[in-house]
Amino acid sequence: MEYLYQFLLFLAQAATILVVVLIILSALANAGTRRSDPERGYLRVSDYNERLRDQKDQLQAALLSEDEYKRRSKLEAKQEKRKSKLEQKQRHKSKSAESRQAKDKRVFVLDFDGDVQASRVDQLRKEITAVLTSAGTQDEVVVRLESPGGVVHGYGLAASQLHRVTEQEIPLTVVVDKVAASGGYMMAAVANRIVAAPFAVVGSIGVVAQVPNVHRLLKKNDVDVELVTAGKYKRTLTMLGENTEEGKAKFQQELDDTHALFQQHITAHRPSVDVAEVATGETWYGQEAVALNLIDEISTSDSYLVKACESASVYEVRWVEQVKPLDKLLGRVAQTAKSLERSFDSFRAQLGQWNRLS
Repeated sequence: MEYLYQFLLFLAQAATILVVVLIILSALANAGTRRSDPERGYLRVSDYNERLRDQKDQLQAALLSEDEYKRRSKLEAKQEKRKSKLEQKQRHKSKSAESRQAKDKRVFVLDFDGDVQASRVDQLRKEITAVLTSAGTQDEVVVRLESPGGVVHGYGLAASQLHRVTEQEIPLTVVVDKVAASGGYMMAAVANRIVAAPFAVVGSIGVVAQVPNVHRLLKKNDVDVELVTAGKYKRTLTMLGENTEEGKAKFQQELDDTHALFQQHITAHRPSVDVAEVATGETWYGQEAVALNLIDEISTSDSYLVKACESASVYEVRWVEQVKPLDKLLGRVAQTAKSLERSFDSFRAQLGQWNRLS
């Protein structure tokens, strides 16, 4: 048992060394990659209409008999061909630019799943840049947005990226299935139209900041913290030093200023909203939000896009970050090391029980 214990300990140590070596190699490889390829990703475009057709086809294949499936497939193919020819004739005959635009409409679907830092804004800016190279005023951009909010500068930049779409006079629709609050709603407000599910949470037009302070604990243990600044308000509140009333007042003023900017943003992009009524930091569910003009329509993203497929070509656009082979290998090795570590801990505990019993 002692020999087996030492052997497993050696394996755990060897795995740890291997992980460290791979981390170093991965860092060096990533540094070289950033110098040669700063993008480190690619644009993935998926045909949403085709996906719906495939799903319908798969379901029919499962539900219908083979003969009935073949018969219906031929019938639908004929109907689709007849419809295509009819539309082509109408397109040639029609002299109305508006009619041509309706037939040629495209919908570009983007996703933004926000965290506190709005860390996905970098992917969002690449996706919007790509879409703007092809989209026209007859098209539409739909953003499926999910975010409880976060830092002001991150979500301010994300809202500015969405504003690039409306600046080009391309219709922008934001669809919320679960939550678009605080910074999330700051982004949504830029859209020409906001659609939300019945129980989606929207609003939270407010600003919050929280700073822990351990000054009294340090003082009690005779620990001094020297904070040196140049500029009267370089540091208003601190975690370690003593916070003054003047510093607290200045910090509150900064929050109030940020809140005022948030309200101005809502007023500029959603003038129908009574900002004085909703800028309380509260949130509302979908139906309540319609009454307050925070959103325009109740629907899920699925219903909205399926309906859009009836009159437009719908494409999902997503920037995908590339993962290097060494990073993949590192992830697998790390998982293996963790598994070995758990097995080793379990064996050690079992060995201790055996020793006690003996």
